[in-house]
Amino acid sequence: MAVPHLQQPSFLLASLKADCMNKPFAQRCHDLEIVIEDFPAKELHAIFPWLVENIFGSLDGVIVGWNLCCLHGRINPTEYAIALDFLDPSGPMMKLVYRLQAEEYRYEFPVSYLPGPVKASMQERILPECSLYHNKVQFPPSGGLGSNLALNPFEYYMFYFAISLITQRNSPTTHHVSPSNCAYFNLVDIYLKWFLPTEGSVLPPSSSNPGGAIPSPAPRSPAMPFTSYGLHHTSLLKRHIAHQPSVNADPASQEIWRSETLVKVFVEMWLHHYSLEMYQKMQSPHVKESFKPTEEHVLVIRLLVKHLHAFANSLKPELLSPSAHSHTASPLEEFKRVVIPRFVQQKLYIFLQHCFGHWPLDASFRAVLEMWLSYLQPWRYAPEKPLQSAEPHPRSVSEKWASFIQENLLMYTKLFVGFLNRALRTDLVNAKNALMVFRVAKVFAQPNLAEMIQKGEQLFLEPEIIIPHRQHRHFMTPTLGGSFLSSWPPTITDASFKVKSHVYSLEGQDSQYKQMFGPEVRNLVLRLAQLIGQAKQTAKSISDHSAETIASQSFLSWFKFGPSDMNGSYTGNDLDEIGQDSIKKTDEYLEKAQEYLCQIFRLNEAQLTQLMMNCGAAQDENGKKQLPDCIESEDGLILTPLGRYQIINGLRRFEIEYQGDTELQPIRSYENATLVRLLFQLSSVINQRFVDQMKILCSREDFIGMLCRYHLTNPFLVEKSRHSPALKQRSGHSRRPRISLRFLASYRTLLSLFMMYFIASWFCIGPLACTFIILVGYLLYAVVMTFFTEKWKPHEH
Repeated sequence: MAVPHLQQPSFLLASLKADCMNKPFAQRCHDLEIVIEDFPAKELHAIFPWLVENIFGSLDGVIVGWNLCCLHGRINPTEYAIALDFLDPSGPMMKLVYRLQAEEYRYEFPVSYLPGPVKASMQERILPECSLYHNKVQFPPSGGLGSNLALNPFEYYMFYFAISLITQRNSPTTHHVSPSNCAYFNLVDIYLKWFLPTEGSVLPPSSSNPGGAIPSPAPRSPAMPFTSYGLHHTSLLKRHIAHQPSVNADPASQEIWRSETLVKVFVEMWLHHYSLEMYQKMQSPHVKESFKPTEEHVLVIRLLVKHLHAFANSLKPELLSPSAHSHTASPLEEFKRVVIPRFVQQKLYIFLQHCFGHWPLDASFRAVLEMWLSYLQPWRYAPEKPLQSAEPHPRSVSEKWASFIQENLLMYTKLFVGFLNRALRTDLVNAKNALMVFRVAKVFAQPNLAEMIQKGEQLFLEPEIIIPHRQHRHFMTPTLGGSFLSSWPPTITDASFKVKSHVYSLEGQDSQYKQMFGPEVRNLVLRLAQLIGQAKQTAKSISDHSAETIASQSFLSWFKFGPSDMNGSYTGNDLDEIGQDSIKKTDEYLEKAQEYLCQIFRLNEAQLTQLMMNCGAAQDENGKKQLPDCIESEDGLILTPLGRYQIINGLRRFEIEYQGDTELQPIRSYENATLVRLLFQLSSVINQRFVDQMKILCSREDFIGMLCRYHLTNPFLVEKSRHSPALKQRSGHSRRPRISLRFLASYRTLLSLFMMYFIASWFCIGPLACTFIILVGYLLYAVVMTFFTEKWKPHEH
């Protein structure tokens, strides 16, 4: 059947394009619905590619289409509802798909827009394993790389729908709205529930062709043969194929062809962006990343994973045994049994491996983390819901999930190690990072889960026993070509062989397996426990410092009668940015995470306490946060490698403050610029004229000397210089005795004085009397502060 662009221009197509520019969205959808109902299939065939592109956008991202990823029900409720109704599985668009399906039309999809591994293999004339591409590849007569796929209408529609998540990710988005509330996310959920039902069977298409069978595409030309897949390659991901097999040759598979196609398209478009070879090459830091998934992309994959678990777990109990499936199971039930290990496991593992190694070290990794944890817990999506007991302890993981854990061992062990390496490089004082550590620890601490993972590792490490009927067996991944009903290999009953086959199929037979419960990973866990303890102390010191700062703010200090900190440093603290509630959450998350890690790896308190003491993570004698580890030199403090590690991970830090002449710091927004300049000139004249007399007064050892030192020097500067990496030469100049009148230029000081004089006028106190009272009050305050300052003055060596 000829493709649309080879036909004469359609008047209907031109009319719809004009309406697209002039009519509102609701009217356009209504007109399209009428066109789909009234026009013959031949006319609809001509507009179908344009309509799909108009909805989902162009493959190059230039045409946005309906921008379903940014269409939210709370912002545009009318357009949101119309779009969902139009694209519903029983809506007008799907009716159009089924009408064209019955006429056996084909549409071209460029190979150049397929995921990287698929595109690369096709350009090398290597047939991909997924049967989605079999018997569909068409090369141009003149050769070259401009090949296309000849897709039926349902495949064409789903290809565009799935790939629009990738092509439209650079479109402007509404960041304050959750991606899970957009039209695209909800359509994915609707399609999964319709085509992969957990109850009953897939509903037949509402068209004149209820069976909806897909005839096999015309055989490809033998003039452009594919290389046998795996003939010249040793990768376990490739298999020998001498020809493109016929698609859906088994009549029984016609019952669920839409379900199988949906899963294949979603997995290929969303997960198959990395092959095993690409993943191994990307371990080199010099290789540029070819594809970067977004948070919205990962959230959609998590939705797919959760629904596939629910779909697979809806398998009838009597059909769970592989030996019972061949005679009694319907195609849909058989599809439930193999959908995850056959279509999802391998590509999802490589996708997660990439995300764990390349995702930024920020809170957005939570999306990847939750998607991973959703895959690890299929029991959460089982039809039998856990009983809500009054016991506070979590429900134990049933032994029936042992086979799933063993057949997905790397998902649990290697990715857990990958998470440990990420956690060791993140700031655990941040509540969002602490929450991620808590979530992983909580999942792996579920009763009986760690024991089943350990049992799976023991099965993998068992020595290979040569048995006569197994002497020539090879570790391999299940074949992925053709319909799943036609070529599923005999089931392997040996548990140890299953685990080995799983590991070698994903990592290769030359891979070095790192035991999750081995000494190397245990050391990583101990390091993480140490960082958790340090982060808890850091959070506590931030909270305590904030409480002390608030408690020390007296009424007189608010009026600037206390010692002014005119060094221009930031007067806030970490709590202003983090928040008291966040600090409490951080402490709770880290406390529980440490407890869970102790349960998983059987750590005891004595080990943790000794580790904390050896690493110097305890608080200093004053209960304050310690400085980063450093050594003192002639030029000041120099960081050691341990100190740099502490700063990078947010465990310790220096107090960053202004180190220059406090009188010459920039004019602040809370100061009057004219007064600052005038008072500086006045202070400079006084200091130059009376500098010798001030030095003599400050050098006295009696009370007058103490009072002068309190006013003419900054008594807190010595202590601050000990907690700063500033050069020694800078601090000596700033500690000379001098008068500073700059505080009188502060708007807050001026307002305070005005309020005092105004209140005094109510009590019939004149300006001179009020000034005398203020001076006497301040003198008494200064005498008290002088005694306390001298008593707490730090020793200088």
